[in-house]
Amino acid sequence: MRTVTILGATGSVGTSTLDLVEREPDRFRVRALTANCDVERLAAAAIRTRAELAVVADEACLPDLRDALSGTGIRAAGGATGIDEAAASGADWTMGAIVGCAGLKPIMTALRSGGVVVLANKEPLVSAGDIVLAAARDHHATVLPADSEHNAIYQCFDFDRPERVRRIVLTASGGPFRDWSSAAMRGVTPAQAVTHPNWSMGAKISVDSATMMNKGLELIEAARLFPVEHDRIEIVLHRQSVIHSMVDYVDGSMLAQLGPSDMRVPIAHTLAWPDRMPTPMPPLDLVAIGRLDFEAPDPARFPALRLARTALDAGGARPAILNAANEIAVAAFLAGHIGFLEIAAIVEHILDGYDPPAPTTLDDVLHIDGEARRRTDMRVKDAVV
Repeated sequence: MRTVTILGATGSVGTSTLDLVEREPDRFRVRALTANCDVERLAAAAIRTRAELAVVADEACLPDLRDALSGTGIRAAGGATGIDEAAASGADWTMGAIVGCAGLKPIMTALRSGGVVVLANKEPLVSAGDIVLAAARDHHATVLPADSEHNAIYQCFDFDRPERVRRIVLTASGGPFRDWSSAAMRGVTPAQAVTHPNWSMGAKISVDSATMMNKGLELIEAARLFPVEHDRIEIVLHRQSVIHSMVDYVDGSMLAQLGPSDMRVPIAHTLAWPDRMPTPMPPLDLVAIGRLDFEAPDPARFPALRLARTALDAGGARPAILNAANEIAVAAFLAGHIGFLEIAAIVEHILDGYDPPAPTTLDDVLHIDGEARRRTDMRVKDAVV
């Protein structure tokens, strides 16, 4: 039996993970579940899985959580201390799905406990990749990616002989505006941007998919996870989202991982790794799919790809600044304060004007992240005025 902790249990990744865990109660035992302040869903999940600990990040919600778990024998905790306790639970397998830089410290805590740590949020590898991976090595922890693209590469990549890899090909759906002109994209509304053609995702990541910043961030993650040069990681549009990514070898062989557009597939791979486990997904019907299309992304219409590659090549603090500025700009767009095309423009402005030394500690990363957010927020306010 494998012990499991889910950091961010009430989000889309967390609920997908719970669905898999609950299907095999004899295979998994839940140590800890966390949420921000969704007491009802957190308590229900903790009771269903007979978790040992349930934690809300917002301490103001702790009394309600205690009431909801009264008489169950499940401990309740709150705040940063509680989240850290959950991350340090010593579970065999920990899902890191806390959105934003709030998830960085818990990930570092989980890595210090060893075991398998699964990354579902961008910040650990984009903003603090070197620091996170060094901690994994120091504490003999295994880092596995839950993103469908990186999980696909992981399944196809020859880590024993990486010199045999010629290139990595990240696939991208292109989002809802892949056929729109730049002029038409100026009028994009938040409601349009959060409607993804293939995946069901939260609002922020859906907007990132629409700007293709999501693929830019995934480019940075891939460079952290897999030992290949930056210029050997390519991005192609693949409208059907059936092939989740590919690895091209020097002999001309290209290995691809195919699957449905459902996060339970890559999560199941990490949850059972190095074994396999069943999921409720039906097998792919390739005849019904009929065709697989590929095309190059348009860098003029999707400047986020250029910004991400430039940040990756520059290294240092640039990826953390990119990530933080984008998060604030996307929030401003969703709130109706800026236009769709202003997201990338504002991110570029922040990258051009803020160039701190490379971070060497997690505190450095958090400082850079906070300052980038502050500067982006000021830029947004100027744009609104």
